[in-house]
Amino acid sequence: QEFRDLVTSARDLEMWDEKTLPEWWRGYREPSVKPQSVAGETPRLGMASKKKFLKEFHAWFASIREKEKVYPPRGLPRPKRRRLRIEWKRSAKAICGICPVASPETLCCRLRTIDAVEACPYGCSYCTIQAFYGGRAVFDRDFAVKLAAIDVAPGSFVHFGSGQASDSLAWGNKHGILDNLLDFAAAHPQVLMELKTKSRRVGHVLRRPCPPNVVCTWSLNTATIIRNEEHFTPDLGKRLQAARRVASKGIKVGFHFHPMVYYRGWREEYRQLGLRIMDDFDPREVLFISFGSVTIIKPVIQAIRRRGGKTKVLQMPMARDPKGKITYPDAVKISLFRHMHEVFAPWHGSVYFYLCMEKRSIWEEVFGFSYTTNEEFEEDLGRQAMAKIKETS
Repeated sequence: QEFRDLVTSARDLEMWDEKTLPEWWRGYREPSVKPQSVAGETPRLGMASKKKFLKEFHAWFASIREKEKVYPPRGLPRPKRRRLRIEWKRSAKAICGICPVASPETLCCRLRTIDAVEACPYGCSYCTIQAFYGGRAVFDRDFAVKLAAIDVAPGSFVHFGSGQASDSLAWGNKHGILDNLLDFAAAHPQVLMELKTKSRRVGHVLRRPCPPNVVCTWSLNTATIIRNEEHFTPDLGKRLQAARRVASKGIKVGFHFHPMVYYRGWREEYRQLGLRIMDDFDPREVLFISFGSVTIIKPVIQAIRRRGGKTKVLQMPMARDPKGKITYPDAVKISLFRHMHEVFAPWHGSVYFYLCMEKRSIWEEVFGFSYTTNEEFEEDLGRQAMAKIKETS
C-alpha cells in the first residue's frame, strides 16, 4: 500500500507539471544514508529512515495538492485528440432517467435526463463521460420512438435535459436528434427542455421554429480553465457569441458555472466573466444560472491517471461529498460560490440562481436560504422558469 500510494503521488506530480518524485528525492538526503556503492543504485533505507522519508514526502505532496494551483502562462500541453467511432444502432437501453446524483443528502432539481447520444467529442479533463463510453459515440436508431413513449402527466412540470451523456449541440442535428427533442418540447408545453452545451453549433436551433419552453444553456469557465482543462471545446468568446445569437432569436438561455475551479487568479477571472455576461445579456433573456464545483468519482480519477498527460484537475484540496465523491472542502466551495453570486448582485431578483449537487448548509451560506426537499426545489425552479417564459414569449 505504501508503494502504491507513492507511485500514485508520483503520477500526479508528473501530470500537474510540478517537481517530480525523482527531483524531490535528489534534494532529500538523510545524513545516516550511506552513499551509493554501485553506480546507478539507489541507497537502501532502514525502517526508521523509510518512515521518515514517507512522512516528509507525503507532507510535501499534500502542500502541493492543497495550495491554489498555478497554471503556466503558456498553458499546459494539450493531449492527443481521441477519435470516436460513430455508431447508429438499436439498443435496449432506456433513454430517460432521473438525474444520477439525486440524493436526500444534497439538494437536486430532479432533472430528468434524456440520452440522445452516448459519448462526447470534447476532451474535458474532469468529465465523467470519459469513464463510461470508451471510444464509441452511440446514436439510438429508436430514439424518436422512445422519446414519444415518455409518459408526461398533463399539466405537470418536468425539467428534461439532454446534456448528461453527451453535449446537446455538438453533434448538430445528426440522425435528427435535435428535431426529435424540439418536437417533443412542442408536444408538451408544460415541460422545460434544456439543451446544455459548450458548443457554438446553434445553426439548426436558429433555422427552425423553436418552442418557447426550450432553453439553451452554456457551461462556462474562465479562459484559463478552458485553455488548460477543457480541451477541444470552443473558447469562451465563441460560446458567448453562440448564446448571444440564440438569445437574439428570442430563445431563453442559461449559464452553468460548473465546475468552478480553485486556482491562483480565480477570483478576478470569474468576476470578469460574470461582468461580461451582464454586459452582453439582458436578465429577461436568462432563465437561470447555476454554480457547481469539481466533483469526481473514482473511475474518472483512475481514467485521468491512466490517460496521463498534463492536467491539474486532481491538484486540489480534497474532501468527500455525501455520496462519497471527491470534491472541495465546504469552505472552498462557499468561497467560490459566494464570490460569483455577489458578482451577479445586479441580477438578484431577476434571474434564478441555484447550486448543483450541494448540501443545504452550503445553500444557507451562499444564498441565505435552502429548500426543505428536492421536490420543493424542483417546484420553485419550474414555477419561476415557466412564469418567465410566459411573461416574455
